[in-house]
Amino acid sequence: MAGEWIHTSLADVIEIISGGTPKTNVPEYWNGDIPWLSVADFNAGYRWVSRTEKNITKRGLSESATTLLCERDIIISARGTVGALAQLTRPMAFNQSCYGIRGKREIADTDFIYYFLRKAVAEMKQVAHGGVFDTITRDTFKLIEVSLPPLEEQRAIAHILGTLDDKIENLRRQNETLEAMARTLFKAWFVDFEPVRAKTEGRWRRGESLPGLPAELWELFPDRLVESELGEIPEGWEVTSLSEFSDLNPETWTRRTRPEEIRYIDLSNTKWGRIESITHYDANDAPSRAQRVLRPLDTVVGTVRPGNGSYALILDEGLTGSTGFAVLRPLRREYSEFVYLAATARENIERLSNLADGGAYPAVRPEIVSTTPVPRIGEELIKEFSRHVRSMLSGIAVNELTSRTLAQLRDTLLPKLISGVRNSPDAERIVGAAV
Repeated sequence: MAGEWIHTSLADVIEIISGGTPKTNVPEYWNGDIPWLSVADFNAGYRWVSRTEKNITKRGLSESATTLLCERDIIISARGTVGALAQLTRPMAFNQSCYGIRGKREIADTDFIYYFLRKAVAEMKQVAHGGVFDTITRDTFKLIEVSLPPLEEQRAIAHILGTLDDKIENLRRQNETLEAMARTLFKAWFVDFEPVRAKTEGRWRRGESLPGLPAELWELFPDRLVESELGEIPEGWEVTSLSEFSDLNPETWTRRTRPEEIRYIDLSNTKWGRIESITHYDANDAPSRAQRVLRPLDTVVGTVRPGNGSYALILDEGLTGSTGFAVLRPLRREYSEFVYLAATARENIERLSNLADGGAYPAVRPEIVSTTPVPRIGEELIKEFSRHVRSMLSGIAVNELTSRTLAQLRDTLLPKLISGVRNSPDAERIVGAAV
């Protein structure tokens, strides 16, 4: 690439910032306006982190060892789950299991350093040390060699890779919106029974439409709610379970039937509706748990530590799942959206988590997932529900496929650009065509 590259230790071109935790027994330190990062907030593989589970106060910041990072600074996990990376969309504090990183202004662009770290994570894990937990220390950064082009070229490389990540981030936000829309409709129709309440209260009248309630659906909802052992439900509806709408674990590979190549997903790479990665194995090398045959429109729900949200709607052909999943296969095509949204509703994930037992690895039996309570509704209504939300979930599928393609392109270009093998104009043309 054009310009002179310098070769040095990573520690020489970055600032390394330590974090900390305000005392948890001092209420005045918590629930303030300052986001406070822990590894759980940024280990999903996305470039940007914008939200945190916990916030601290200005007093918590000033009276503890935590530090406030700036927008675009890098956060890296340094203990246990070593090497999770993200950049900040706004100022945030962070705990002692992480380091904050920023490039030294006169020599290293922080965005470029972020992408270098993505390439260097595997090497950092090799030199990490520790007893029970692997640990990155400040000395780890001294052991990592970095090659830096001139600043202008660093920014150009970061821009190329960032263009791909920005597109992936936009698709992720679109998917969050689409899934939220589908879940809102499911909850309104089948949990809160909003159409029935609207009819009872006179807010929805025959021949009129409301948001999410077209006039043609009027006859499909009862006119009033009645008491049941589970509380109020629409008149004429009964409480049943997902076993009425789906088969549980319908197919299992055997050594004789499994394919030569296994495209495998497990609980660790399936999170909150998203399959983060698919691992390819030769049949003889596949994990012993790689037994569940998965078909498009199956719902998978992790039975080990179900509160971790290891669930997804299967959209790809030819996948194999871990035996740690309960697989729900809809009995009819129009049941698929209903089954997925019911099985993975927040309230149901909490229910499964509360029912899990087993010490170090709390789990539920797959039958517990299959017996998720749902209302028994008419065939015509469930068809209408499928029609209303199908485009939302299929949109998620298209976006997810596009995201994977862009991520593969990014991961192919990253080592070449960071090492100077491919020049920026060529890469820009490739990225422009892909985006």
